[in-house]
Amino acid sequence: MVAITETVLRDGHQSLIATRMRTKHMLPAAERLDAVGYRSLEAWGGATFDVCMRYLHEDPWERLRQLKRRIRKTPIQMLLRGQNLVGYRHYPDDIVERFVRRAAHEGVDIFRVFDALNDPRNMETALRVVRAAGARAQGTICYTQSPVHTLESFVRLGRTLSELGAEELCLKDMGGFMPPSDAASLVRALVKEVGLPVVVHTHSSSGMSAMACMAAADAGATAVDSALSPFAGGTSQPPTESLVGAFRGGPHDPRLDLGELAELAEYFQGVLAHYRPMLDLRSLQTDPGILLHQVPGGMLSNLLSQLKDQDQLARLPEVLAEIPRVRADLGYPPLVTPTSQIVGAQAVVNVLVGERYLQVTREVSDYVHGLYGHPPGPIDPTLQAKVLAGTPAITGRPADLLAPEYERMLAEVRAIVPSASEEEALSYAVFPTVYSAYRRAADQGLTADVLDAAAAGLLVALRSPSASAGAESPVATGPSVWARDGRARLMRGGRWVAETRGRAGR
Repeated sequence: MVAITETVLRDGHQSLIATRMRTKHMLPAAERLDAVGYRSLEAWGGATFDVCMRYLHEDPWERLRQLKRRIRKTPIQMLLRGQNLVGYRHYPDDIVERFVRRAAHEGVDIFRVFDALNDPRNMETALRVVRAAGARAQGTICYTQSPVHTLESFVRLGRTLSELGAEELCLKDMGGFMPPSDAASLVRALVKEVGLPVVVHTHSSSGMSAMACMAAADAGATAVDSALSPFAGGTSQPPTESLVGAFRGGPHDPRLDLGELAELAEYFQGVLAHYRPMLDLRSLQTDPGILLHQVPGGMLSNLLSQLKDQDQLARLPEVLAEIPRVRADLGYPPLVTPTSQIVGAQAVVNVLVGERYLQVTREVSDYVHGLYGHPPGPIDPTLQAKVLAGTPAITGRPADLLAPEYERMLAEVRAIVPSASEEEALSYAVFPTVYSAYRRAADQGLTADVLDAAAAGLLVALRSPSASAGAESPVATGPSVWARDGRARLMRGGRWVAETRGRAGR
């Protein structure tokens, strides 16, 4: 039997609608999802934390609490970026420790811990605290292809993660280009050599995800990730119903009820209709080009946004050709947040400036200095000499350079919210500017519901200038008013979806 981790509440909508699903659209399905018999429900982490506050005016901690009240049998799972938590920089150990403990207390049962460089030093603190908090620690291997990423190197990383306390492994194919042959050989080797359960996470970008999942199951995978069909395919995961149907009656049958899944899919089809104007059709298309450039969907959105801002969209092929070269220069980092942004931004600069590394981004400079961790392979000597300019790069664990921050962050947030809780202090510590703006809006009464209602009234007024002042408000049907406004923006400018998708990294 192969178990299923359902991603519709996190990666499914992060991949297709830039993480914009509101909590109120998750809750009606929560108890039914809990009853299905999934191995786990991925519902938190990744970009959800940032987007909740920045765009949805929601408290991510309250989302977790509300889901936990309704999901009592099925473990809730989150994606944690190692020492980066749910942000885009390294945080000191005291912040990591408090964040993990609080997340476990509020309802996270399984922590999928990864690092963009596969540097185990950037995962060790999180893995240790997950175990101490009584949650399940899932150590992650980010799959990629390069001269330095071999079967032996991945197995070696698996052993190290096991020694650091991982209770199971995740083989994470964030780009969606892992062929079935690699899925089978990697799972087989990890199960045999490391001896931990292996979960496979992939995306449908290249069209190979379902085949990879089936090959992984044959090779001994414990579970695979999938998303209910309305939020599946393209840059998301393979469809849950399709995988369950494919496995049914065989040795890997997950024994899930296709009728229950169909009912849930019907519900989420209605949810998707609400957000349909945010759905970029490009994200649903199969893109075999990823087999060559390895650019995940979210990274591609960032590139499109940057090039559109510079009125240089026609140069996208040049940028896609430059990305593998920059990646090689930097020692072949996997393309996942934040390294995908680091490589992509430098490739754009190289192409638009017309000379490679005439301008070096700050992020590339920090990377070469060792502030993100140990690169998988050697950095190009010429680039390294240019950036370091005679100063040595750090060789230790980057977080060892960071002083404790929690007490300072708590004092700062209590200057804004005198009664701030630990959760609020952690939200501020991870995203100070975003949290401050979120609190100001909340203090002014600008909650998600109020903003939706205001947008509804404004758009109705704009579209019905002759309506009488006392006319009854129309009943809201179909897509939400803010979603219809998004459609209007698309028609006017053609960029809004690409830009907003680009802000929610994976």
